[in-house]
Amino acid sequence: MSTREANPGSGVGVETACVDCLRRSWLLGRLGSWIQNVVDDRAGRRTPELLRLESSDLVQVVAAKKADQILSWNASLTEEEMRGSLANADCWSCCRHDKRFPEGFADGTDAPVALIGRGGGVRLEELRMDNSVTVVGARKATGYGLEVAASIGRESASAGLNVISGLALGIDGAVHRGALERGATVAVLGCGADRPYPASHSRLYRQIVDRGLVISEFPPGADAWRWSFPARNRIMAALSALTVVVEAAWKSGSLITAEMAYDAGRDVGAVPGPVTSGAAAGTNELIASGAGVIRGGQDVLDRMLGAGAGQTLFGPTVNREEREVLDAVEGGSGTVDEVANLLGESTSSVAMTMARLEINGYLRGSAVGTWTRTSLAAYPSDSEQ
Repeated sequence: MSTREANPGSGVGVETACVDCLRRSWLLGRLGSWIQNVVDDRAGRRTPELLRLESSDLVQVVAAKKADQILSWNASLTEEEMRGSLANADCWSCCRHDKRFPEGFADGTDAPVALIGRGGGVRLEELRMDNSVTVVGARKATGYGLEVAASIGRESASAGLNVISGLALGIDGAVHRGALERGATVAVLGCGADRPYPASHSRLYRQIVDRGLVISEFPPGADAWRWSFPARNRIMAALSALTVVVEAAWKSGSLITAEMAYDAGRDVGAVPGPVTSGAAAGTNELIASGAGVIRGGQDVLDRMLGAGAGQTLFGPTVNREEREVLDAVEGGSGTVDEVANLLGESTSSVAMTMARLEINGYLRGSAVGTWTRTSLAAYPSDSEQ
């Protein structure tokens, strides 16, 4: 192990991973295409099996013809060049031999041997199972799913929980953004920790690096492969006592994450959705199979911290006219015209009220003129009480 005093997650150039564990990370980066060929279309279930193997066995299984060459290359990697690569990428490292390695990996046979990360808003040793929640879901998410995901991230972070997700499009991005509104968040990547993935989340990635934590088991610059996402998912499932699936169709990768959480002895929750919605098919099945029902952030806090933990997030007081508009939107009226027709008010008056409610955080408008309710609770004015 490095003799340098270090505090993973506290800044640049700080690492405690030993040389052999770093070599494992570099080996995984080198084996990307070979592992992909072996797992084929069974990446979700085959990947953890492969990652349980010792390095020499792993190379023999996935790249037998090149095994001697790859193992020789891996053994030749020096501490100087690996740590130089970390420093150049603005990354730090920590391995299983350090007491600050997350406790969630202690009972996993396929746990990573090292983590490479960026950021210091969350210290690595603070990632305990009892104060961390993993939230995942569909990339092609509905507006409903995005709003619920953001509210779970927001309320969980408000209560001091570490909110963990995978930086993917859809639900993951919404979870991270919600958490950043109230605190910090942790992104686990299926590529090098120095690479925003997907590229469209570059700005979100920078926000997480500035205020939270980005971690990976792969070396800087490593590409993402199909198999590396299930590999990432097993890390997310192990880190938390609770994994929540917000939206998932059949055969979704999020369902594989839930399965991994079950295998690791963790709790699993799911957000219910319409029985006619394909986006909710997987989550509804999880609930039917015994997963906890998660209707929002408060349900997460109840399961993680005890019933009644945390508190409902209230916005500014609303008057009677604003309450009527909120009730109309909650009842299914999704445009200004629909609300105006329902309430018998002018469209200009309703439009002004809805714009005010959006500013106060109660409504969210879309580019096509539709409106949805957020999770922010409306505190009544004195005249309403």
